[in-house]
Amino acid sequence: MSMRLSWLAVPVLNTLYQFFIKHGAAQLDGAAGAGWLWQALASHWILAAIAVEIGCFFIWMNVLAELDLSRAFPLSGISYVLIIATGWFVFGEPIVGLQVIGSGLILAGVWLIASAAGEASEQGGWDTKRNSLRANGGEDR
Repeated sequence: MSMRLSWLAVPVLNTLYQFFIKHGAAQLDGAAGAGWLWQALASHWILAAIAVEIGCFFIWMNVLAELDLSRAFPLSGISYVLIIATGWFVFGEPIVGLQVIGSGLILAGVWLIASAAGEASEQGGWDTKRNSLRANGGEDR
């Protein structure tokens, strides 16, 4: 799987996980303790959620192996927007103006963080500047 598809798979799989958990939770009839656990483990929705989360874990490990954490982690913020959209589209949950504004801010923040991380690596970033300060021994010029 190409790295770009891996980037997209993480927020999509996180959203799918929440979708499955929502359906599984709706099936549980309010039992407590071991009865609740057995109901959850018998739910095909919960089992699908566990399988998706395991798959997402391995994809996330591959993404982290290839990217800096500061470039990879903002991808998880996209899940918030996808989950709000899924709640509206699939479950008929209402969306209010603040959610739309918040979603826009999240997407803008993801873009800014990812852009800044890319710009830092192109310009040498803080590591280069920090190392040059150490090389000069902190002396004034």
